Amino acid sequence: MANIEKRGNSYRIKVSCGYDAKGKQVTQRMTWAPEPGMTKRQIEKELQRQTVLFEEACLQGNMVATIKFEDFAKQWFKEYAEMRLKESTLQGYHSMESRIYKAIGHIRLDKLTTRQIQKFILDLCEATCEGRRNRDKKLSTKTIKLYRSMISSILDYAVKMQMIRENPCKNVQIPRVTTPEKEYYTIEEAQKLFELFEDESEHNYIYVCFHILAIYSGFRLGELMGLEWKDINFDTNVVTVNRTCLYSKDKGHYTETPKTALSMRSLKLPQDVMDVLNKWQGLQDKQRKKVGSKWIETDRVFTKWNGETLDRSAPGRYFKKFCERTGMRYVSNHSWRHLNATLLINSGIDVKTVQSCLGHSVATTTLNLYCHTFQTAKAAAMEAVAEALPLSYSKNGKITATKCKDDSKSEKDAS
Repeated sequence: MANIEKRGNSYRIKVSCGYDAKGKQVTQRMTWAPEPGMTKRQIEKELQRQTVLFEEACLQGNMVATIKFEDFAKQWFKEYAEMRLKESTLQGYHSMESRIYKAIGHIRLDKLTTRQIQKFILDLCEATCEGRRNRDKKLSTKTIKLYRSMISSILDYAVKMQMIRENPCKNVQIPRVTTPEKEYYTIEEAQKLFELFEDESEHNYIYVCFHILAIYSGFRLGELMGLEWKDINFDTNVVTVNRTCLYSKDKGHYTETPKTALSMRSLKLPQDVMDVLNKWQGLQDKQRKKVGSKWIETDRVFTKWNGETLDRSAPGRYFKKFCERTGMRYVSNHSWRHLNATLLINSGIDVKTVQSCLGHSVATTTLNLYCHTFQTAKAAAMEAVAEALPLSYSKNGKITATKCKDDSKSEKDAS
C-alpha cells in the first residue's frame, strides 16, 4: 500500500516492500512533480498512475528478496517455527536442514523456482536415510512429503512478509516411491503371542503388559509411554489419553499434548486387559517399596526400576530379543496399531468410529492408511450376502433363490 505526501509543488510516494530477514520493515520512496500548466484533475490522475507504476517497479525489483533461502529459513525458525510448532515437529525440521540447505540454501528467494525445488524432491527419491541404523534404506514417501512441507511453510511465510509474490513450492509434485510392504501380525500369530507371554517372568511383565495394551487399545507409542495411573479407571474399565511422552537429546523425556485434538480420547477395554494392568500395578508397587527413597514419583504406568519414565526404545529392544528367544516372527511396535485397526474394520465398525478410536484428525487419514483392509472387509460383506441368500442359475436360464441351510434346518425343526 502506497503512502502519498504533498511537499510544496511535488509529491513523495512511499511504498512498503515487506520486511528483511531481521524483521525490519523496508520501504522505497520516489518524488514526482507535475508539469507546469496541469489542471488539478490531471495532477490527481497522473499522480495515481505514477503511484501504481512505482508499486509495480518495487515489487519486480524487490531488494528484500535478495536474501538467500538458508538465511531466511534460519530467521523463519526464530520468528515463526519456535513460537508455534511442537518440539517434536521442530526436531524433525531441524534434522532436514542440512539436506535442504545443501540443495537450495544458496539460492536467492526471488530466484528460487518450482523447477529447482522439484529437482531436489526427485533427488530425494533416490537418496537413502542418514545414520548408521538405516543408511541403506531409501526415504519413504512420507519423509519426502515432510521435506516439501518444510520448504513450503518457509516460502508461505516469505509471501506473508511480502518478500516474494507467490510460493514456488505450490506446484511441486511428489512422485510415487516404491517402498517395501510393511509386515503385520495375523490374528493367529497374535493368539500365539499371548500363549508365549504366559511363560514370561515377573521381571518382564512390564513388557507383556505394554504389548497387550498396545494391541487392544491401538494407542501410539508416545501415548502409551505418557499414560499415568490416574488415566486408568478400574471401575469403568476406561483408559484415557491425555498426553504423549517424547524424547530429544536436549530435553530427554518430556511431556507434550497429543498429536491432534482428537487424539485425546477414552476407550473402554476388556476386563482381561484391565486385569493385566492391575497385576502390573501391583508389581510396580512392590518395586516402589523395595527401592524406598530412591523411587522417583512420576505416576507413569511404564517405568524404570526407580520410577522414572521407561525409555521409548525399551519395549522394542525387549520384543526383538523375545522373538529371537521364542522363534516368533518379529514385526515393529507400530504393527500393534495396525492389528487393532484391522480387528475393528473386520468386525464391521464404521470408518468414523475407527477414526475416533485411533485418534486420527480426519476420516480420510483412516481411509488412506487402511484402504486395503476396508476393501477386504467390503468383499467379505458381499460374500455374507451371498451366503445369506444363495442364487441358483440353471442352464435353461431360470433363476431361483436357494434356501439357506439355516432356514431349511429351522423349517425342519418347526415341523
